[in-house]
This record gives sequence, C-alpha cells and structure tokens, in this order.
Amino acid sequence: MSKSEIRRLDSEIKKTAAKLEAVKKGEWWPLNGSERRAMARAIAGGSYQVVRGRNPGRAERQMETTGSAAEARLNAELTALHTEKQRILTEAARAKAAKKASGWW
Repeated sequence: MSKSEIRRLDSEIKKTAAKLEAVKKGEWWPLNGSERRAMARAIAGGSYQVVRGRNPGRAERQMETTGSAAEARLNAELTALHTEKQRILTEAARAKAAKKASGWW
C-alpha cells in the first residue's frame, strides 16, 4: 500500500466532487470542450429565437441535456475513483494479512 496513491486518489475524489457540485449549480468551468461548445450553441440558438420572438424551448432542453450529460460523466468518474481506492485498500489489507500470517510475530 502506498499512502501517496491513496492521498492522490483522495485529492482526485475531492476535485471531482467539487466539479460535480459546480455543474449542479450551473457553472461552466468543469465542463469539457465539447460540452462547452454544446452550451454555447444552445445559448446562441436560444438568443436568436428570442430575438425573433419565438420560443427558445429547444435550446433550453439542449442546455439541460448537456448539463445532465456532464453530471453523468462526473458521477461515473467519481464512482471509478472510489472503486480504485477501495481496490488499493483491499489489496493492502490482503498483503498485510499475508505478512502477519507468514511470520512468528
């Protein structure tokens, strides 16, 4: 078990959780490039519709869809990080148990 690996994973977990909270609040900084482009397209299209006096419902749905896709991506990352941390901890526990069982003391 390497404590540095666990610290690195804990740090990544905190960063990803902060990104997830930011996306839930509607912030753009955690979005990747394609998600930002999709949001910008939706805003541009929606503003064009508003200027023309039409309903921007489709653009709003596109923004909601992009936001929920970003949330799903970050949730998947968070789950993967937790799984990796658990795997490392389990591996370390097995190694420690094997070491104790192999010696006198």
